[in-house]
Parts: sequence; C-alpha cells; structure tokens
Amino acid sequence: MAEAEHRSDVEWQAIERSPEFRELIRRKKAFVVPATLFFMAWYFGFIILAGYAPDFMGREFITDGLTVGYALALSQFVMTWVLGWLYLRRADNTFDPLAARAREAADAAYARGRGTDGQRFRRGEVVTEDEEARR
Repeated sequence: MAEAEHRSDVEWQAIERSPEFRELIRRKKAFVVPATLFFMAWYFGFIILAGYAPDFMGREFITDGLTVGYALALSQFVMTWVLGWLYLRRADNTFDPLAARAREAADAAYARGRGTDGQRFRRGEVVTEDEEARR
C-alpha cells in the first residue's frame, strides 16, 4: 500500500469556524465544564471536611464501624464511575454524531474547493475512493 499523502492544505481555521464544529465544541463544553466543577467540588469538599471537620467525618454512619468519612471516600469511586458513564452516553448520543457532521462538512468544503476527484479526507490523509473500497 502506498504511503498516504499528508494534507498540508487543509484550512483548519475554516473548519474551526464552521457551525458544525462550533456546535460540537459548545455541546462538549456544556457537559465537561459542569462535570469537572462538580467533581472538583466533591473531591475538595471531602478533603476540606477531612481536615477541618474530623468530628463530623468520624461519626458512625448507618452501621457500626462505617463512618461518614469512609462513606464519602467510597462515594468518590461511585461518582467517578457515574461521571464516566454519563460522558460515554453523551458521547455516543451527541458528540459522535456532531463530530461526524463536522467531518462531513469539512469533506464537502474540501471537495467544493478542490473539485470532486474521488478524494476524501480522513485524519490527515487523502484517501481515494479506490483505496477506500480496498480497506
């Protein structure tokens, strides 16, 4: 298989300014920023409580031997898994389709600007339809 040509003439700024790409970034930020803030508040809240409220963290909770501190520490794991699951779900349902639309818009803009000669853009390389069929 011939080495793929690297595409140095891609107008990355135009792709970045495209409405499809901007929508993808806007939607990602709308999820990632609040999720990160929640995670940081939960984590540092636990650390601050452990340092400044040892009596509260040492209280027995639900059963003998299980303290509030242990319950909050274990909840860190649960919260991380839940946030990961929520991100994967959002990526599958929202981010991936938006990324596909942004990629299709970039391909269409490239085809309009360069003529339709059977070439497609795929992650930094030009792939002809013949090469696509062989894959």
